[in-house]
Amino acid sequence: MLATFSYVRLQRQNCAVGEDVEKLKQRLSLLDYLQQQSWTARSIAHGPEFVGLCPFHPESRPSFYVNARKNLFYCHGCGQGGDLIRFVQLSRHLSFRQSLAYLQQQSALTADSTAVLEQAATFYQQQLDRYPEARRYLQQRGLRDPVLIKELRIGYAPGGSLRRHLTAQGYSCEFLRRLGLLNPQGHDAFYRRIIFPCCQDGRVVNLYGRSIAAAFAHRFLPGSKGGLFAWESVRQFRAVILVEGLFDLAVLWHAGFRHATCSLGTHLNAGQFQQLCDRPRTVYLTFDVDVNGSGQQASQQLAQRLCFQGIATRCVLLPEGHDPNSFFVQGGDAGQFQALLEAAQP
Repeated sequence: MLATFSYVRLQRQNCAVGEDVEKLKQRLSLLDYLQQQSWTARSIAHGPEFVGLCPFHPESRPSFYVNARKNLFYCHGCGQGGDLIRFVQLSRHLSFRQSLAYLQQQSALTADSTAVLEQAATFYQQQLDRYPEARRYLQQRGLRDPVLIKELRIGYAPGGSLRRHLTAQGYSCEFLRRLGLLNPQGHDAFYRRIIFPCCQDGRVVNLYGRSIAAAFAHRFLPGSKGGLFAWESVRQFRAVILVEGLFDLAVLWHAGFRHATCSLGTHLNAGQFQQLCDRPRTVYLTFDVDVNGSGQQASQQLAQRLCFQGIATRCVLLPEGHDPNSFFVQGGDAGQFQALLEAAQP
């Protein structure tokens, strides 16, 4: 009788573990986890596969493949392969159950992080209208439409008040430090910055702070900046305009170019690159025309990568020294920008 009871209990435990594994596989993306570990990769054709250097052995030519749809990896160099749990086992030298426990902890932390970032974004939105210097800065950057400002969820971080707000909700200072919302001294990390929430799959994954004072650098929180900005509202278009800055996107939307998206810099992460390549389309690359040529150089390099994946590209040439935001702020209009799009060369 005791043996039968022990066998039934073991069956139930194994069943519970199996359910935990399946739930984790649904919640956690192998590709997202690898990117959080600073793994860089390029996509293959139009499919869900990526290739990069293997994390398990030294190599100069990429042989580590990831299938984002199946959540599996395989290295043709060392022969290692499997799912996210197997990757954690190999990379952290843990047992199967230890790896499962580690990922469950990471999953819970991600859920808590999403909740607190959402609260922080909402709090910053509520501050915007209370500070005239924030409204003046938005006007200077060509943002005067309150409906668009609300749609983009733009907020303002005056500094000195977020910590009090979030600790009152029960979040510890240590947790807020880990997220980067507080600096090592325990003060608000964002100070006198316009805040844009960066979202992916309907959840806030990061916050971007644009300084309104020259003395402070622009910054993200630690971790991934997420996918292309507002991609869910743009992905259905057969032609998209790609810009590098959020104020560039904002003025284009205001001018009626709702098929514009933003990469938050000239360097696209693997997820952003995959988004552009998820179907046949034309991408109008509209990076800054810098004096040193860095924006146009990045544009040409990205065009080559996209063309290799079968994506048509056009390089939009703005007047020298301009980005889309300054183009509109200094008197450009929708008709003139449309002419630039039509004149764009492959």
